[in-house]
Amino acid sequence: QVQLVESGGGLVQAGGSLRLSCAASGRTSTIAYMTWFRQAAGKEREFVARIHWSGKSTYYVDSVKGRFTISRDNAKNQVNLQMNSLKPEDTAVYYCATTLIGSGTYDSWGQGTQVTVSS
Repeated sequence: QVQLVESGGGLVQAGGSLRLSCAASGRTSTIAYMTWFRQAAGKEREFVARIHWSGKSTYYVDSVKGRFTISRDNAKNQVNLQMNSLKPEDTAVYYCATTLIGSGTYDSWGQGTQVTVSS
């Protein structure tokens, strides 16, 4: 199994930046993808970005393209989400999730970290 812990959320003004981290532990050699989701109050969970565990491919939802960057820190078994030019509509709880090799679902989830962007 893989355990995930997010960090880095907080309060920032519109136009500012935050970096979220998702640290993985356990059987990290079985990870295929890491994905960031977000859920705003009263809304459904939304896909944000995904990275192959090798770090070689990434994918973003259109609303964050050009502003957010997902990357892997190999030395730390960690995936980061650099968020720039933040907007109030980015306010949400952000979750990371892992998909294991051969799995067609999200096998582990972190506890979530709150991001609040003030206007």
